[in-house]
Amino acid sequence: MKFVENISPQAHDEFVKKSPLNHLLQSSTWAKVKDNWGSAIVGVKNEHDELVASALVLIKHLPLGLTMIYTPKGPILDYTNQELVNFFFVSFKKWAKKQNALFIKFDPAVIYRSGKVGGESVANPAASEIIENIKSVGAEHLGFNLKMSETIQPRFQANEPLSALVNQIYPKHTNRIMKDAKKRGVTGRRATIDALKAFSAVVNKTETRKGVSLRNFDYFQQLMTLYGEDAYLHIAEINLFEKYHELKNQLETIETDIANTPENQKKRFNRLNDQKRSVEKYLAELSQHDCSQNVPTVIAGILSIKFGGTLEMLYAGMDDDFKKFYPQYLLYPIAFNEGFEDGCLWGNMGGVEGTLDDGLSKFKSNFNPDIQELIGEFNLPVNRLLYKLSNFAYKLRKRRNAHD
Repeated sequence: MKFVENISPQAHDEFVKKSPLNHLLQSSTWAKVKDNWGSAIVGVKNEHDELVASALVLIKHLPLGLTMIYTPKGPILDYTNQELVNFFFVSFKKWAKKQNALFIKFDPAVIYRSGKVGGESVANPAASEIIENIKSVGAEHLGFNLKMSETIQPRFQANEPLSALVNQIYPKHTNRIMKDAKKRGVTGRRATIDALKAFSAVVNKTETRKGVSLRNFDYFQQLMTLYGEDAYLHIAEINLFEKYHELKNQLETIETDIANTPENQKKRFNRLNDQKRSVEKYLAELSQHDCSQNVPTVIAGILSIKFGGTLEMLYAGMDDDFKKFYPQYLLYPIAFNEGFEDGCLWGNMGGVEGTLDDGLSKFKSNFNPDIQELIGEFNLPVNRLLYKLSNFAYKLRKRRNAHD
């Protein structure tokens, strides 16, 4: 085997996409997204000059010429092959030493166990062996964290298995809410980069509502530009003007029918009154908004990137003024279906808390995803003395950030 310090982006991406550990954060383009870090692609070739391990490496420059190295959702290799694991990490550590690295942080996308919310989780039979194989090269396993704030990337993720029958796995109440969103006039579609400002605006409202910091317009534009056709922007809209006048016309028709219904036709009379109450309810909700402009209003959106067989749903936002219109319940299935049509087998909705009792987990569970628990993060010390000091400082900063 031979360690290679300059794997080509094309060879790396091809290798990653074929791996069961495929992940967007290991795509070579991700280095351009993280342009405030240095980067490299290193790997191992066998005696046939075939790539058997590869890693996109991000390099954070620190004071005094030191660095920290992070391999997001990597490295990509067969972790059950102890010989390969040993050779790669021994070589990787020597390479990192030349970069003046204190330590290497990595979190491969190896599933520890997986299952449905409320169901029994199925363990990956190779997971414990993989953890031990990694630890045998001197790496420190940082444990089975439950909180997203404790790790760089979430250890638990809601991943939707995609198929032509994906709509059939949703719970009944989810299908009811999707129909209700359509009745309220919500529509969903894949948009172009021209809709980014409107998407950025609803994300900003989500940030304000949740008290979190996501990303801004420039970052979203960078993602869509770099990934091109593999970037998916889905938006939910409503034309308030059209829907308001449609409902007004419906109400007038129903009232006319009620007036013309003979007293002895009680079933028809009751049915019409039920329809009247329903339309009046929708009109009351619409009247809380400006319905004078005959243009669609963007009320929710999702920005996703396709890489390999997965649609990574990176950012989502909703205008909370329209929460009763349930736009996200309509939008996620549209994104899932389009991802499947384009060859994706998974729609990764992103991280959730390991306790599965937070609002985000409860919302994502409405689509019956697989909750996948990953094996977690590892640190491989390069400079052992300085690593202990730097790791203490890193943990202290993480705790402070969690409380801010």
